[in-house]
Amino acid sequence: VQLQASGGGLVQPGGSLRLSCAVSGFTLDYNTIGWFRQAPGKEREGVSCISGSDGSTWYADSVKGRFTVSRDNGKNTVYLQMNSLKPEDTAVYYCAAPCRYPADYWGQGTQVTVSS
Repeated sequence: VQLQASGGGLVQPGGSLRLSCAVSGFTLDYNTIGWFRQAPGKEREGVSCISGSDGSTWYADSVKGRFTVSRDNGKNTVYLQMNSLKPEDTAVYYCAAPCRYPADYWGQGTQVTVSS
């Protein structure tokens, strides 16, 4: 099982980024995928989850209304659209399966930096 996260980068406050998590070794149809993040000096925290079977979602309060998680089961890929980014969103973002902490499988992480 492998999860490959990508799409991070440097963006100004108020900007947007879309992260992708390509999954191999199992299908999304019967699994949940989570996005987590870890800022320097802070604990890893859950950001969002999506069910591969019914598409139900969960968001941390800090990102509700700004982030949107989605999945493409045909491509075995999960996305995290991040809008209205704030400096406090700066962190390394990880995708993981299943959506719980600790998860069984983790991607390698992608850096998101929000700064002017």
